[in-house]
Amino acid sequence: MAEDTGFKRHFNAESARYLGERIRVVHPGFDVDGYGAQIGARVGPLELKDRALVMAEGLRARLPEHYPDALDVLRACMSALTDEDKGYADGFYLMAVTRFVEEFGVDHPEASLAAMPELTRHHTCEFAVRPFVSAHYEAAMAMMRSCAVHDDHDIRRFASEGIRPRLPWARRLPKFVADPAPVLEVLELLRSDPSKYVRTSVANNLNDVSRDHPGLVLDTAERWTRESPTPETAWTVRHALRTLVKQGDQRALALLGATGGEHVEVKGLALTPEVLDLGGPLLVRVDLVNTDGRPHTVVVDYVVHHVRANGSRSPKVFKWAKVELRAGERRTLERKHPVRPISTRSYYPGEHLVEIQVNGLVKAAEAFELRV
Repeated sequence: MAEDTGFKRHFNAESARYLGERIRVVHPGFDVDGYGAQIGARVGPLELKDRALVMAEGLRARLPEHYPDALDVLRACMSALTDEDKGYADGFYLMAVTRFVEEFGVDHPEASLAAMPELTRHHTCEFAVRPFVSAHYEAAMAMMRSCAVHDDHDIRRFASEGIRPRLPWARRLPKFVADPAPVLEVLELLRSDPSKYVRTSVANNLNDVSRDHPGLVLDTAERWTRESPTPETAWTVRHALRTLVKQGDQRALALLGATGGEHVEVKGLALTPEVLDLGGPLLVRVDLVNTDGRPHTVVVDYVVHHVRANGSRSPKVFKWAKVELRAGERRTLERKHPVRPISTRSYYPGEHLVEIQVNGLVKAAEAFELRV
């Protein structure tokens, strides 16, 4: 049996019984023990989203057969939750409720869409809404536009997060990958949102769009900067353009105030140690020299070309610093780069290359040997 680690540990027999007990408060007779036993018997080899599905299927088997009646039970349960209930298992176990709507509610769009703003206050419906965008487009998008002007920041965030074209862990929305105009219509309402929580979602959404429509995102960012020059809009734009900045897009860099990359040289790139054991930090040190007679603001990134299993290399860009250099100024930068095992990257021994980018222009490169 797979070990319960990471987020998936929140979807097990214990969590099922905990949820079942909360449901029984508003729906007497709910089979808490049977629900817990069923979930415990099925989730062992499964990962997070499949575990949430198993819990949703267990709910479907024990709630009223008529979906709107079952949904009313879950809405009542969620409304009765205490702060302690919301804190249990970091609230992740409540994904079973939104997964229930995602899996069994598409044939009942009126009831399901009406419930989502309420449910998302307790656990986000960003995954649940996506099949409704595909199957009931007009109704779903009308609901999302209304959520974008709601007083509750959780609901406003949902308006953006639920329609991200490439939301991680979620089914892709090919309609919006091809034409993100309806997404941008919603984001227009949120570009200067007072909540950083909401603006982060808006920036992530625009960043998704930039992978397929960079010109459209740059046009949007330029217009937002011009029409609403607030600190909130500037923050949203800066974070939305991060992929384009990593790619060295000159329009994106100019929007962030970067100038004169061609006049800034990188001297004395040094990597310490030259032979690194996996788990230790790599110290990256460079000198930036502004050779121009004018001051410049530059965005400095570094690219690590990781060795792959077949011996080839795969580049990964890491943010470093935004630096203001006076005319003729020389500035030293140092950065400790961790090289340790993480769930999203496997390390292989061999010669890794590090490049220094200034305003998207590669200015220097050096290699280090990794021992695994």
